[in-house]
Amino acid sequence: MRTLLIIGPGGSGRTTAAAATALAAAGEGLRTLVLSVDRSDSLGAALGTATGPDPVRVGEHLTAWRPDPAVGFRDGLAALQERAGGALDLLGAARLEPEEMSPLPGADELALLRALRDAALSEAHDLVVVDLPPLDRALALLSLPEELRRCLRRLLPPERQAARALRPVLGRLAGVPMPAEWLYEAAARWDVELGAVEAVLADKDTHVRLVAEPGPAGADAVRAAALGLALRARRPERLVANRVVPESEAGPGSWLTGLVVQQRKAVEEWQSVYDVQAAPHLGRDPRGTEDLAALALSAEPGSPSTVEWPVEDRLAQDGVLVWHIPLPGARRDELDLIRRGDELALGVGPFRRVVPLPSALRRCTVAGASLREDELRIRFAPDPALWPTGR
Repeated sequence: MRTLLIIGPGGSGRTTAAAATALAAAGEGLRTLVLSVDRSDSLGAALGTATGPDPVRVGEHLTAWRPDPAVGFRDGLAALQERAGGALDLLGAARLEPEEMSPLPGADELALLRALRDAALSEAHDLVVVDLPPLDRALALLSLPEELRRCLRRLLPPERQAARALRPVLGRLAGVPMPAEWLYEAAARWDVELGAVEAVLADKDTHVRLVAEPGPAGADAVRAAALGLALRARRPERLVANRVVPESEAGPGSWLTGLVVQQRKAVEEWQSVYDVQAAPHLGRDPRGTEDLAALALSAEPGSPSTVEWPVEDRLAQDGVLVWHIPLPGARRDELDLIRRGDELALGVGPFRRVVPLPSALRRCTVAGASLREDELRIRFAPDPALWPTGR
């Protein structure tokens, strides 16, 4: 199964591009699923078919699904209260009925990730097109599984489960209650589920496609998206320049002339970096399969989205190992690096990620860093106390 993640700023036509891409793939005979969690059903408006919590057949090879975040939230709440029933009764707490609560912030993203995982495990589709939320939320969503797994392992380390038989004794000795067995079991289950989602997002057959309207605001969004994706070792496999006004519409004296010139300049700049596909402005909001087909968006994958972070061995020349991390568009004054044990906390502007160091670098100390040609280069010197003799 191939996965295509569609991202872009709000108002860029991202959902329409996702629908048009899914329709094109289905037209090629690919069993295609398009996912969205937009509660206003903009996906259904674009397709001309209402979508909802149950998958809907739009065409011969096309299915649309807008999972309901309330379902998973309520089921999870009921399960949590059931497992923690003894503690709640001891505290005299009144249990909540699932129908009493609306999904908390972030429930939409979790529902989308769960649906993506289920689609991957079902093996019922050749292509899954995912209409991600607006740009900031989309970049946060891509990091969510990794961040949640890291928090779980920090709060409930798996190795502590080996002391199950000693937990009551340790609790008495320490004078504090130890985590209950069900909490470790729940953490292990969540770790497996999050790991499945993380595997889908990190897979080489998962591509990220960026949608933006050519112009100053679109250029800023593209830079931010490229930087946020780079921190996830990703890059856009294609950039859709949306709502491009045909030059034939900008005759002498037309007010569209300035817009056409602005769009042309932005598209030319993007073409020097990305595989760009232009989607024409139809003069109206696309509605229905005929309008989507007129956008002529391709479902064919562009350049790979995965990016390597290689470690260069320069021990013989300079006595260091150099970790190369591509960060297109990054500026030196917005970089933040902190080494914490076997991890590196890397911040670039508003984005941040904690990444484990490659095994060879864990036995080294940081000797410096530089930003050159859109690439962060971190130098590591071997720690004599940890480095094998003879190196």
